[in-house]
Parts: sequence; C-alpha cells; structure tokens
Amino acid sequence: MPAEKRGCDSPVYRACFKRVMDFVLSLLAVIVLSPLLIVLALCVKFSSPGPVLFKQKRVGKGKTFFSIYKFRSMRTDTPHDMPTHMLENPDAFITPVGHFLRKTSLDELPQLFNILKGEMSIVGPRPALWNQDDLVAERDKYGANDCVPGLTGWAQINGRDELPIPVKAELDGYYVAHMSFWLDIRIILRTALNVVSHKGIVEGKHEEPSEK
Repeated sequence: MPAEKRGCDSPVYRACFKRVMDFVLSLLAVIVLSPLLIVLALCVKFSSPGPVLFKQKRVGKGKTFFSIYKFRSMRTDTPHDMPTHMLENPDAFITPVGHFLRKTSLDELPQLFNILKGEMSIVGPRPALWNQDDLVAERDKYGANDCVPGLTGWAQINGRDELPIPVKAELDGYYVAHMSFWLDIRIILRTALNVVSHKGIVEGKHEEPSEK
C-alpha cells in the first residue's frame, strides 16, 4: 500500500531547519574534507585522460532537471548514456582509481556542492536519472518527486542497488511520510556503516548511464 502522501511542506523541520542543517553541514564537510577532495581530484586527473568531474542530468524537486556532480570513475571512451550493468564488460571501463572511488562511495563527495547550491539535501530520495521515467512515475504515487533529492536516503540503507524500482519508490514514499530530524540522523549513521562495510554496493553493475 502506498505511504500516506504528505509532501515536504508543513512542519518547521521540513520547511526550514532541514535546509539550514544541509547548508551548514555540507559547508563544514567541504572545509574539513578539502585536503581529501584535492587529493582525490589529482588522483582522478593523473590516473586517466579526461575531466576530474563527471556531470549527469538528474531529476530534482518538482521534476526539474539539474546536473549532479561525481568524481569521474570511468574512461572517456565508455559508451555514452548506456547503463553500466548493460555494458559487455563494465569493469573494463572503470579506471583503477574509479574502482576505489566506487567501492568507498568517495565518488559521491562532489555532491556536497549540489547540497550547498540547494539542488540536493543530505537525506532524501536519490535523484532519478533524467530518462528513468519508470522510477519517476512510481515516485509520483508517494509524492517523492516533491522533495529535494538526497545524497543518501531510506531506500539506500535498505538495499541500494539491489532494489527493484517499485520497492525503491515505496521506501522513498515512507521517507516522505515520516521525514524528521531523528530519521535523518538514523539514515546518516546507517549510511556511514554501510559505506564502511560496502553493504548494498554492486561493483560495476550500477543502474546508471555510463560516464562520458
């Protein structure tokens, strides 16, 4: 059964404090992690030809589009706009540094700048791909497209890459209906544990278009 569709307005946390927390925490993270960000950028730059950052069109709040940032983890000759898991040999296109970045989820760190810009939140439904119409349609049932997308979310700590789209959308709907400060803290802590244990990550088989 679909979760109660409440949207992302009303309570003070949803309307105001969540954005303040996002901005403050992401700014602090950028400052504290700046040495690591520089080192990772240099590793990407000098390990394979191509740009440091990979930009990808994603669906934001209200089904508007924005460019999500990641550290580039694949070669520039990777077939464009093809899901990684559909490549004949996806691991062959992932750079040596890219394997490390994906395994540790460090390729996601540039999304701190998306959060600073207000395009993303620390916690929320992960932004759908620009052409992922099936996921967008499923999320409409739960009001999840009315939320600012997140760096991590309820679906990510409950399966991540293994989840079928209807289940992922329903979990996003649960988050929309139960969004709170303490739920966000719980998701952040669970995400940290999952990253350390690599839980839910299917290396080389992410359901995302390959990088270009």
